[in-house]
This record gives sequence, structure tokens and C-alpha cells, in this order.
Amino acid sequence: MQNQFVDYVRIYFTSGKGGNGVISWRKEAMVPKGGPDGGDGGKGGSIILQGNTQLWTLLDLKYRKVIKAEHGQNGGGARKTGKSGTDEILHVPLGTIAKNAETGEVLGEVVEDGQQLVLLQGGHGGKGNWNFKSPTNQAPEYATPGGEAKELTAVLELKVLADVGLVGFPNAGKSTLLSVVSAAKPKIGDYPFTTLVPNLGIVRYRDHKSFVMADIPGIIENAHQGKGLGTKFLRHIERNAVLLFMVPVDSDNIMEEYKVLQKEVSLYNQDLKHKPQMLALTKSDMVDEELKAEILSELEELDVPIVFISSVAQLGLQELKDHLWKLLNE
Repeated sequence: MQNQFVDYVRIYFTSGKGGNGVISWRKEAMVPKGGPDGGDGGKGGSIILQGNTQLWTLLDLKYRKVIKAEHGQNGGGARKTGKSGTDEILHVPLGTIAKNAETGEVLGEVVEDGQQLVLLQGGHGGKGNWNFKSPTNQAPEYATPGGEAKELTAVLELKVLADVGLVGFPNAGKSTLLSVVSAAKPKIGDYPFTTLVPNLGIVRYRDHKSFVMADIPGIIENAHQGKGLGTKFLRHIERNAVLLFMVPVDSDNIMEEYKVLQKEVSLYNQDLKHKPQMLALTKSDMVDEELKAEILSELEELDVPIVFISSVAQLGLQELKDHLWKLLNE
């Protein structure tokens, strides 16, 4: 399923041209000079993004490099309005951002189910000559053309929406934690970059409450510059309400590893350092209480909640969820 995760597409869009209004005259027996009856042109189709909670990837749009909405049809006699062009409504997962590919301008974002974002408006329908009849102009011999089609090359980016984002180097135990506290089944292995796509899981909490946790692919030093999996997945952290930093308790230098993770996240986006955070020290079944106390004394300058956990031994997981729930509700 990993190769089906697509979070970036570039597409050339064209809205539909509006149909032209027409010049026409009423033709009736015994009425040699019938009045104007030219109908209006139909509206051109628009390009619209629509949020859909059933989607989690932009895969459906990956191979659609050019998308054009339908043109409106010209008006007809007897005041007939031309058929409007069909809108191109593209269903996208929540968290999809649309940008102008040329300028980088953010055109909008889709964050709710059913929400619609109009990327390109279809051309308006032209007016037929019957619209221009007046007491002083009984036989207008003009109509207006339909509005022109609009074009845009846009980039659609998906930023995963989750309550808690897991941040850590490869093999920090993020996938293992997610598999234990939720029903998600991410790929787990003892080598770097086992996780190649973000994985989402629903974590059950007390009294039938729950929250969504995202396992973000591993960061390495200089990821903000594109090293490793780089900025490809750092963008997903932007949409998480709480960041859970994860460092193995057997790390050579826990403080240093935590600071590198912090640095990579904040260099990618300065705003991320203001999000609620906490630190989970994984594989804690390997250390006793005395060593835990020693580690905490070395980390006392950190102004974040710290919890010792072991996903395999299922130690500290309820305490972790309690801390996360508190942060989410503050």
C-alpha cells in the first residue's frame, strides 16, 4: 500500500469557456417583423476541489496531468439558454493545499468533509440580443460573447491531518508505538527508513474518547535541506496539533539527539517550535529506576513533559496517553 501514497501532484487546469449569446428574431406566421429572441450562452464549467474523508492520498490525480472543464454551449432562438458546461469536481483528502505552480501562492486548502474550493471559475454565459431590447431599441442587432476560459498550473500538496505527530530518527520506535496503541499496522523493520509514507492510527483513550496519531517517516540531520527523505515528509508535521519527540533511551546522547530533531523541525518551519510538545524515551524496559532518575537529571533543563515508555513491554503507555490528551485539550 505504501506505493499508493501520493502527497504531491502538479496539474494543468483549464476551466470551460462560456457559450456565446446569439442574435435571433422571432419568426411567426403573419408577423413579418418579429422581435429579438436570441438566447443566452451557457456558463463554462469550473474546476473545484472537494474534501472527502474517505480519501487519504492524491493517488487518483497522479496520472491526470491535464484536466479541462466542459465549455458552455451557445444560446439559441426562442430565448433558449445554452447548456452549461459540467464542473470538474475533484475529490481530495482533507489537508490538501492548492498552490500556483508558477508563483508558489497558496490558493486555498481543504480541511473539512464536503468543503469546496473553486480553483478556476468557468466563463460566464454571453447575453443574447433579447436582453437588450428597450423602448428606444426595439431591434438590437448585437449579443455578447461568453467569458473566456481560465488556465492554471497548480500543485496540490497533502499535509496529513492528525492530533499527534511522531517525530524521531529512523528506528526510534515510532512505527512500533503506533502499532501497539492503535489498530494501524505500519511496516516495522530494524533498518533506516522502514516507514516510507505517513501512517495514521486511532488511539483509544479513556471513556470512549480517541485521538489520531501519525507516524511521520524518520528525520535525519539536515532533513530540512532535503537530506534523506527530507522535506518530502516534514510538511506533514505542520498539520499535527501536538508533536511527540521520540528518542531511544540507549541513545549515545539523548539531549543532543532531541536538540537535532528540534532544530530540523524549526528550520523547516519556525512556527512548529510553538506547538505543544513532549518527549518519549523509548525502549525504557532496558533501564532501571536508578538510571531513569539519572537520565531525568541530565534532561532537567527541558521544559517539556518526559515519559519513559516501552512499546514491546507495554510500559508507560497509559501515562503517555494521559500526557498527550492533556496537551491536546489545553
